[in-house]
Amino acid sequence: MSKPIQLIGNVGSPYTRKMLSLLRYRRIEHAITWGDPSAELDKLGIPKPKLAFMPTFILDNEKGEAEAVCDSTPILRRLEKLSQKRSVLPDDPALNFINYLLEDYADEWCTKFMFHYRWHFSADADNAGTQLPLSMGVTLAEDSLQQFKAFFSERQIGRLGYVGSNEITAPVIDASFRRLLQLLEAHFARLPYLLGDKPSSADFALFGQLSQLIGFDPTPRAIAYDLSPRTVAWVSIMEDQSGLETEKLQWSELDELPETLKDILRELAKTYVPALLANAEAIKHHHLEWQTQIDGKPWKQASFPYQNKCLHWIREEQKKLSTQDQKRLADLLSETGCDALL
Repeated sequence: MSKPIQLIGNVGSPYTRKMLSLLRYRRIEHAITWGDPSAELDKLGIPKPKLAFMPTFILDNEKGEAEAVCDSTPILRRLEKLSQKRSVLPDDPALNFINYLLEDYADEWCTKFMFHYRWHFSADADNAGTQLPLSMGVTLAEDSLQQFKAFFSERQIGRLGYVGSNEITAPVIDASFRRLLQLLEAHFARLPYLLGDKPSSADFALFGQLSQLIGFDPTPRAIAYDLSPRTVAWVSIMEDQSGLETEKLQWSELDELPETLKDILRELAKTYVPALLANAEAIKHHHLEWQTQIDGKPWKQASFPYQNKCLHWIREEQKKLSTQDQKRLADLLSETGCDALL
């Protein structure tokens, strides 16, 4: 890479924090603009993607032209092709599938925690409504701040239906977040990262969500400080891992993953798996909403086409594996309940 990677984002965006932390860890030269992607792309004269969300990266396309791209998971893997130094993808294909699954869980289920706590509770919504505009420029005039606050709040609260936060699902979301914190507390007593002695892409995805839940929003921050001091410390450490020397550090062997990591996979199977499957069934039959049981409690939300794609991509990742690697995975997936996805 002959020039710094450019990206546009916001400190209150979990995916911005995911990718910024990853760029720091991988020692990839970059330049971030704190702002609204649509407005910044207009200034640069670069066509906007169909949906310009955070972070938006500006990368050269096959013709060498600057192109705006979103979606952290494929961008992360695109960066791996540009440079393999300090890779965040395990060499073992079977372990890398577990990494992909955990990354998707963090990006798609754990973001339900973030959206729920931020916009379901009035104190958190007021905090976010004020801080999100100010994080783009602290000199914002008061009247503009109030206008942006109303705009951000109305737009994000309107998205709660797609994320799945409502009065029915609130107890399930809260219980799942608390369980995950307790599982992470046990895991980080054993290992410094999810899959071993150095971070994988799943760590950065989880960090992105927790950077908000612990570092930005007051209600989940209080819960985290009460239930998992190790996770609170881990989030601070993950902000900048550029100084971590990785030459002698290893990921865990697939057959030696600790029980604490398997417990996290069981939590995934208890919550995210039934949500993905019910959503896919609704999309298949052109239903605008779906309902199911998650953790023995009712769940109801609008159908979400993107998460149907997530299920497809998980299955595609599994199909890419050799027969031998699929066999190596089989026991772990069935032991944790994650085999229901496949």
